[in-house]
Amino acid sequence: MRADVEAAKADIEQSIELLRRRLDWEPALRKLDELNARVEDPSLWNNPDEAQAVSRERSRLAAQVDAVKALETGLADALGYAELADEEGDEDSLEEARAQLKAIKERAARAELEALLSGEADGNDAYVEINSGAGGTESNDWAGMLLRMYTRWAGAHGMTVDVIEETPGEQAGIKSVTLQVKGTNAYGWLKTEAGVHRLVRISPYDSSARRHTSFASVWVYPVIDDNIEIEINPSDVRTDTYRASGAGGQHVNKTDSAVRLTHIPTGIAVACQTQRSQHQNREQAWKMLRARLYELELEKREAAQAAIEDQKTDIGWGHQIRSYVLQPYQMVKDLRTEVETSDTQGVLDGDLDEFMGAALAQRVGATRDAKEGA
Repeated sequence: MRADVEAAKADIEQSIELLRRRLDWEPALRKLDELNARVEDPSLWNNPDEAQAVSRERSRLAAQVDAVKALETGLADALGYAELADEEGDEDSLEEARAQLKAIKERAARAELEALLSGEADGNDAYVEINSGAGGTESNDWAGMLLRMYTRWAGAHGMTVDVIEETPGEQAGIKSVTLQVKGTNAYGWLKTEAGVHRLVRISPYDSSARRHTSFASVWVYPVIDDNIEIEINPSDVRTDTYRASGAGGQHVNKTDSAVRLTHIPTGIAVACQTQRSQHQNREQAWKMLRARLYELELEKREAAQAAIEDQKTDIGWGHQIRSYVLQPYQMVKDLRTEVETSDTQGVLDGDLDEFMGAALAQRVGATRDAKEGA
């Protein structure tokens, strides 16, 4: 077999072995059998909360096991195809086998990163807030570009996106938007995007075609289950109602259906305006507030484990994590990991996996180093 095919085979086998070790393969298979049996037991569904928890755990473990098995099957098929092509001297088929191996290697690399998503809420759906910075129309347009970027990233990974609240810009783009991204490991991946994003470009809104710098902030927190206990003193929460804006039919702008909740001790504020009634918006806003407070607690735990004083800064407001330069040259660079690419359009179209993967690996590595040094 050709040397390059052998090298690809060795790399993929190494990845598979690493995934098996991280998953603790044999016990994981036994655990999956147990969970399958529990899900098939009708009595489990007498307790909806427990049934949901078991189903979620089963789905997560099954996805990990299936990913490893799919890599093994794909590798065996591609090697068989390559061996046959090599024997027959069919260069076109051999090149196709190389392409298959390359795709499998990329899947294996992503599976390795997904194996790092072992945080308490990494498997959950995510809320994503995008806010434009100072700069008016320029920053509003940049926030709108980020909205499109994350929507396309989610769609490419089989996730769905719901707009919870949106405040449009006066001329273009958005002042702020809150999304709910639904999909496996949505929070685990998207949490690496929290921070300030900087855009440099020739402004399409400047008649003199001058270069402008715009900023927008991204905040990410997990959607939590109703059965997770987050105690909130109602007296600590201020409720404001206002008229919803944007599309929504005759109901919009005629009643104060939109709801904003402010948690006074922390200053955390959430808003919802997409439902038709104030009651529904209030219910959604309370879910978002519980999620924000839960995410705040997760951050405290992570900061304590990592023992890195600036960890909060790295994942929160006021810290630039990535620059998107469209003029005078083309470059997107992550300032945390030094990962960069000249394919700016690809990134703005949602090709974020390389940036997310590097940030995740760095984040997990920092936490592991802190634990070992403790």
